[in-house]
Amino acid sequence: MVDTQHNTSSSTSLPQPKEIVDKASVTAVADELSQQAQKLSHRAATDNDPAPIAVQAKFITPQDPVIVESDGTRLPGVPLEEAHKLNVLREQWHIQKKANEERLDEDVKSKEVVTNAALNGGKQKLPSSLTQDEDGHVGRKLAPEGSLRRSMPPSHTHPLFPPLPLYGPPSIIRDLQCLTFRVFSFFLGANFLGVIVLGALFTSMPPLCGWLWKRLTFRNPDKRRPFYEEEQRRKRLRKQQVREWVKSQRGREQPMITDSEKDPFVDEDHFEPTEGGPDPIVCDVGYYARRVGLDVEEFTVQTEDGFVIDLWHVYDPKEYARLPETERRSKGPELWAMQDEAQLPKSSTGKRGKRFPVLLMHGLLQSAGAYCVNDDDSLAFYLCKSGYDVWLGNNRCGFSPKHTTLDYSDPRMWAWNIRQMGVFDLAALVSRVRYQTGFPKVGLICHSQGTTQTFVALAKEQRPDLGEMLTVFCALAPAAYAGPLIGKMYFKFMRVITPGMFRLMFGIHAFLPIMMTMHRLLNPRVYGWLGYKVFSFMFNWTDERWDRALKDRMFQFAPVYVSAESMRWWLGRECFARHKCILATKEEWKAEEMEDEDVNAATGGAGRSRAGSLVDGGQHHVHRRRPKGSTAWYDERAPPFAMWVAGSDDLVDGHKLLRRFERGREPHVRVVHHKVIPEYEHLDVLWAMDAPDQIFREVREVLWKTCDKRGICRVPRGCEDVELLVPEVKRSVTGASEDQTSSSGEEASV
Repeated sequence: MVDTQHNTSSSTSLPQPKEIVDKASVTAVADELSQQAQKLSHRAATDNDPAPIAVQAKFITPQDPVIVESDGTRLPGVPLEEAHKLNVLREQWHIQKKANEERLDEDVKSKEVVTNAALNGGKQKLPSSLTQDEDGHVGRKLAPEGSLRRSMPPSHTHPLFPPLPLYGPPSIIRDLQCLTFRVFSFFLGANFLGVIVLGALFTSMPPLCGWLWKRLTFRNPDKRRPFYEEEQRRKRLRKQQVREWVKSQRGREQPMITDSEKDPFVDEDHFEPTEGGPDPIVCDVGYYARRVGLDVEEFTVQTEDGFVIDLWHVYDPKEYARLPETERRSKGPELWAMQDEAQLPKSSTGKRGKRFPVLLMHGLLQSAGAYCVNDDDSLAFYLCKSGYDVWLGNNRCGFSPKHTTLDYSDPRMWAWNIRQMGVFDLAALVSRVRYQTGFPKVGLICHSQGTTQTFVALAKEQRPDLGEMLTVFCALAPAAYAGPLIGKMYFKFMRVITPGMFRLMFGIHAFLPIMMTMHRLLNPRVYGWLGYKVFSFMFNWTDERWDRALKDRMFQFAPVYVSAESMRWWLGRECFARHKCILATKEEWKAEEMEDEDVNAATGGAGRSRAGSLVDGGQHHVHRRRPKGSTAWYDERAPPFAMWVAGSDDLVDGHKLLRRFERGREPHVRVVHHKVIPEYEHLDVLWAMDAPDQIFREVREVLWKTCDKRGICRVPRGCEDVELLVPEVKRSVTGASEDQTSSSGEEASV
């Protein structure tokens, strides 16, 4: 905090006019402001090359500042103290400058007062704008400190979100330091990845030997797979489709059909593929959309801290024309206002009415392409063909890191973690979808890390107003509590090393960028095979329930660029890996578990219903110890939640999250649906062959039952009998909501 008291000095026995002192003070504050602004600017200015300078720290949330430069460009956040210091100095400089300007009109009068006071040898009554200290120094009264106090940083930061490092503008020393980190992290990170790869290959040898032995003894080792017969049927069907496509294309080119030539009476439920033949396995969601009769257009969206991220729109080419490229570009860092419904673009209209918009967010080290790899059984294509307007959101950096100001080599481009992904990326994507479609609210579906950034963003300390823009939050494999996998040796290694050692080993830029290099260099099938082995080894995944013939596709959309700081948040010693929860410390959630054990002991186990909820007697016992909702993460702005938990998921623990809601610790959250699938692993919620029946159908129905614009939207296929969810009657946090829905199992509110 900058000292707001003015220092005085005297070169004679007579008291000096305060105007001289104020000018010196203004100069000192201006110099300090200039130094602070240079420290936070994109690059240092020189005499021959004046650069834009940091002028303000704009606080998107109390914990998330964005640096705004004089030309309007945005820079990612800096430590809170540095951001507040810039604002305090800027405000103090304006206050003092204004005070000096006002005093110029009173110069003569002020000097006369000073002289008379000195000749009289004492104090005398002064004008209200002046003051005199005990030594006889006369000056203007200081401006109220209220605005400065409002600029002071919070008394503490969240223990789960430690401050991000501060990197100044480019300089020779800083660039050498960054180069040192990049060189060391390249070799150390490559060695770490090499150990993981060797471990994956070594542990895959016994299963491979068993598979070969069964083949040599004329047994089919794949018959034990739960969907073996269906896999074979689909394999034969794809081969037939390839032959038919090649035959239809032989000797002629597919004619291009313009909008005017389209048959107005074509069946909207028929989707004619525009791509086909042998699958070359490419990293292109548009290609796989065209193989099932749909298409994709790409938008770019700018976040409030200057990152440019990709938003993909899945559409039916029979009823929608791709927008011009100029309309799909980012339009600036400010969140967009919603369009007038009377001016809705074609993206949400059709012969049977408007499509309700749905945004899908992906998991850690993935892109939104994970929703598009299973042909018609891909969640994105499934929802689009059902009648929804599907948008696929990607987080910052992705496959091609982009920022309006910063370069790849600048460490400030990588100074972010899960909170920035939620507060900035998710908010920007939701805002853009609302703008493009004209709907005030959209449905949100997330998987794994996508659920984490949403849980964080909706928290009352972060950006709870985002919840008022969502009709429902559908969480697939929700990642709020850590699973037993966090105790594996290589994860423990990351947790025990210091933050400095973590940065030395994994750098201060992208996390293991060598993975992206291998993605570009290796043959897609080799990369898909190796990618599965490595990720299966690290995260305990298996392909038991996947269509194995499509597995190489699945790993073409992973990994993507993520920051080393983001991975440090997940795996480092300070954050998630230590506390094993995203919004509560280890001590907090363990204390809650002890309270629950006390309740169970007091009720003899009889206080739990079939769904695991506490009856009134148990709740009163908890209330005496801690009021209901006192540790709630969310307030009344939270949207309805729906959750699908993978019962055999070792990466995250969805059961703990369900218990949090069942035991009333989130009185403002309405859980409209939840389901536990015991046999499912972490990625089965997306890629299992029975996922359309187990999950996608229910997601489709939950989206429709919570839709707030059913009167103007087409009814999605399969939702004709789904009734609208009755709005909940809100009550105080000390009592349960009248219409609170928290039933369990498949039949929960659907």
